[in-house]
Amino acid sequence: MTRRLIDVQVEGYVPHAIHGADRVWTETNCYVDLWVEVLHALGLDPVPAAACAFSARFDGSQWTFLKFKPEDLFALYGIEVAEMNVWRRPVEHLEANAEAGLLSTVEVDAFWLPDTEGTGYRTEHSKTTIVPNLIDGESEVLEYFHNSGYHRLAADDFRGVFGLDDPLPTWPPYIEQVRLGVSVPECDAFDAVVRRHLRNRSTVNPVRALAERVLEDVDQLSTGGMELFHRWTFGVLRQCGASAELAADVCDYMENHGYPGTAKAAPGFRSVSEAAKSVQFRMARAARGRTVDPGEQLDRMADAWDESITAAARAAGSR
Repeated sequence: MTRRLIDVQVEGYVPHAIHGADRVWTETNCYVDLWVEVLHALGLDPVPAAACAFSARFDGSQWTFLKFKPEDLFALYGIEVAEMNVWRRPVEHLEANAEAGLLSTVEVDAFWLPDTEGTGYRTEHSKTTIVPNLIDGESEVLEYFHNSGYHRLAADDFRGVFGLDDPLPTWPPYIEQVRLGVSVPECDAFDAVVRRHLRNRSTVNPVRALAERVLEDVDQLSTGGMELFHRWTFGVLRQCGASAELAADVCDYMENHGYPGTAKAAPGFRSVSEAAKSVQFRMARAARGRTVDPGEQLDRMADAWDESITAAARAAGSR
């Protein structure tokens, strides 16, 4: 399939503002980031789908790995996302989906993604998700959405990312089919989405629960080194901080879409985001064997989250 499903070019691609250089967290996680850029490339505003940040929580060891919900994507944009049965080589399913006019999400090994140059490309194996937009099997070229942009790979990377030189994998990757324009977006979709996530928000302050765990983990990180720190912080401070920054974006959006006063909640969420980055730096020092005590900062984070989520819920009529 050599035509692009979304009319976009690698050269000159400009990411959405959520991935702008002025952000506290220029990336959140692979799944949210790719959906931000897919929606952006389709000419749609991804911010309403970020309302899922309001229902994020802490499970005792990690923050919610945020995902734009399939039901929200359907209500807000008329996009249907559903897992598919994988029984052939992944590239064959992706090509078939593309020929049918369907986008796909697919789990791949970031080892083969040149956009991860400097972090994992050709040096470290890790699972990530991409959305192919052009697949040229004959020329071995792939254009795809990943993280904060739109990229191209070819040749050995093409063969590697799809395992073309390997036997059929015994454990197939997770693939979703993405159907665009399945329905007309519902006129009151955002109201329903934001209220549902606010109703489903954590019954305890998730940032305070996270704070307790961070303090407990100081000793472990001080002996675990930087490799452990990077794995740890991705699921704890990075996901918390990125979720808070997205929650602030949604508050600003709400202010302009029938919820006056919600913009006042945005600074509190952004302060949580900024503090999470600051605490992350302090915990990196702990991983290098230095003594740190981020307790006060974590307390302020928890207070700011509580004030902001309460303000947003009140404005939306959710208790």
